[in-house]
Amino acid sequence: MEQEFITAGRIAGAHGVKGEVALLPLGIDAAYLAAFTTYYIAGAPVVPTARRTHKGCLLLKLPGVDDRDAALALKGQRVAVRRADGSLPKGVFFDQELIGLTARDAATGAALGKVEEVLPYPAHKVYAVRGGKDEYLIPAVPAFVKEINLTEKYMDIHVWEGMGSHED
Repeated sequence: MEQEFITAGRIAGAHGVKGEVALLPLGIDAAYLAAFTTYYIAGAPVVPTARRTHKGCLLLKLPGVDDRDAALALKGQRVAVRRADGSLPKGVFFDQELIGLTARDAATGAALGKVEEVLPYPAHKVYAVRGGKDEYLIPAVPAFVKEINLTEKYMDIHVWEGMGSHED
C-alpha cells in the first residue's frame, strides 16, 4: 500500500546568509523533489517561497526563515512530502515504500526475506534482502526484479545461482 507521507530527506544546514536551507534528499532525486509545492516539517505543511537544486541538494527558502541562524536552527529536521502530490512513472517507487516488502523467488514463490535497505550505487540501486536463510543483494534492474506490488507487500525476484550469501 502506498504511504501517505514519504520522508524526502533532512535539512543538512544553511546555504548562504539569507535563510536558505539545504535539504539532503533521501533516496529521491533533488530535481524531482523541486517539483513539489508543499513540504512537511515536524508534520506541519510549509510552502517555500523559492526552491532550486544545487550539487545534489534542494535549496529551500522557507517563510519566516530570514537569516543563517534561523536556517541553522532547522538543521537535522526531517522533511516529508505527500505521496499524492507527486507522480512517479509506472513501476517506479520511493525507496521508503520498498522497505519491509517480502522478497519472493519469482519461480517458486518461496519467501527470501524482507527488503531491509535500499543502497544507492552509481549504476543503479541495490535492494538488501535479509531475514531468510541467506542475505541477498538484488540489483534494482528488470533482469532481477520481476514485479513489485505495494498493495500486497511483495517483490518478486529472479533468483540466479550464486546470489545467496551462503552460495559460492
